[in-house]
Amino acid sequence: MATLFTPYTIRGVEFKNRIVMSPMCMYSSHNQDGKVGDWHKVHYPTRAAGQVGLIIVEATAVQPEGRISNEDLGIWSDDHIEGLSELVRLIKGYDARTGIQLAHAGRKSTVEGEIYAPSPIRFSEQYKTPVEMTREDIKETIESFKAAAIRAKQAGFDVIEIHGAHGYLINEFLSPLCNTRADEYGGSSENRYRLLRQIIDAVRSVWEGPLFVRISAEEYAENGMDTTQYIEMVRWMKTQGVDLIDVSSGGVVPAAINAFPGYQVPYADQIRKEADIPTGAVGLITSAIQAEEILQNGRADLVLLARELLRNPYWPYSAASELGVKIEPPAPYERGWTFS
Repeated sequence: MATLFTPYTIRGVEFKNRIVMSPMCMYSSHNQDGKVGDWHKVHYPTRAAGQVGLIIVEATAVQPEGRISNEDLGIWSDDHIEGLSELVRLIKGYDARTGIQLAHAGRKSTVEGEIYAPSPIRFSEQYKTPVEMTREDIKETIESFKAAAIRAKQAGFDVIEIHGAHGYLINEFLSPLCNTRADEYGGSSENRYRLLRQIIDAVRSVWEGPLFVRISAEEYAENGMDTTQYIEMVRWMKTQGVDLIDVSSGGVVPAAINAFPGYQVPYADQIRKEADIPTGAVGLITSAIQAEEILQNGRADLVLLARELLRNPYWPYSAASELGVKIEPPAPYERGWTFS
């Protein structure tokens, strides 16, 4: 059996294989109320029917002003639970596990009105200048993540991922490039980590299941964070009960990135070995052989696919064929995989 198709268990939750659908914004909550729509009810279960082991729903905002766009999903209200519960039911109908990424866009939010960040520094000329968060704002945000975790549990999700990457709010606090605060939330690495520390503790106080954190392990900018610096923070995350680090990169400041197949895998590899914690690898992973190499060589524990699963929701079947593995499709699809 190829490693890609072996089960993987975290905190008693078993994924049937190591294939994960990476969270990707769908911009399809068309009533701009953060609620699940018909698009989501087709998009995600299709990948479950395609035999993806874990499907992580897109960045889901814990506050309305924390949306990346007006059309993002939300989890800031109990009114969102019903739609998310239905989405979970549909995905689990195909024996896939479900995850949700809890997020706050910070200074990269494009919604109307004021937006918030650790410091009043805009991302670029195309974005608004954010309001510097007060301690009360920070406290409310932490409570919003906690409330979102409670709702995620009520909706039936198996995994929660905290979005600490791509230049959104938590990442903004972690990075000295956009956090110039002079209080206990700025300055030293311990201080810049404080918001994430408090969010993890708040989520863990109400959530017993698998907990992931996505980070941008490389900021591609002078004086920015890199993988070696992040290892210190990842070790702190591990002591707080984080189970796996979803290792991405970039997005903190506008920067040129030389993207090529597997370009972020070395970051996942280094963090896995030096921080002694499971990792997920992501970034232009498109072939079964590529995914299998990552796992066989111990460079990551899970493989996250993004754009490839937009192009081909049934990628696991092709991967299984390439690796000589037989997986059982849903009964209505059996003829499509029988060639004799």
